[in-house]
Amino acid sequence: MSDDEIVKLYADKDEKAIAATKEKYHNYLYKISIQILGNHEDAEECLDDVFLEAWNAASNIYEGCLQAFLVKLTKRISIDRLRNRNRQKRIPAECISSLEEIEETVFGGVTPETELDKKLLNGAINRFLGTLSKEKRSLFIGRYYYYDSLKDVAAYCGISEGKAKSTLFRLRKELKIFLEKEGFEI
Repeated sequence: MSDDEIVKLYADKDEKAIAATKEKYHNYLYKISIQILGNHEDAEECLDDVFLEAWNAASNIYEGCLQAFLVKLTKRISIDRLRNRNRQKRIPAECISSLEEIEETVFGGVTPETELDKKLLNGAINRFLGTLSKEKRSLFIGRYYYYDSLKDVAAYCGISEGKAKSTLFRLRKELKIFLEKEGFEI
């Protein structure tokens, strides 16, 4: 079933929307959630929350944007759950390390205050990613979008962990310079 057909089901409040969403996106969203949470049960509970929230927010889902909407929900809900676990000191160190690395580069203590700022920042990061080679883009996205471990991103990029670490360090510096040229205060 196409995304637009699923969005129509949500708009019609047809319960088949959830089943179609699970069938099409469960594995993809699970990968995102498990990389953040590192726990199967938490990831599955998170996805249940994602599908429920998608149902409740059906009017906010637009044609052509279902996947992006679901990914955004999955990341937000997973990170919220991770923060809750943080209070209990049960966080996968690899995920926290990944989040801290990119947070220092992108936000530097200044958080965008409006949705427009967030969209502009996302657009700037996407333009930056467009300037990278396939290897560097895969490395960056794997580490900071999917929260894969340094070992994993190095393995699927076919490079050593040391090279992956130094390349990611340079990419964060390049991103900072790029964002400053785009007018973001870092």
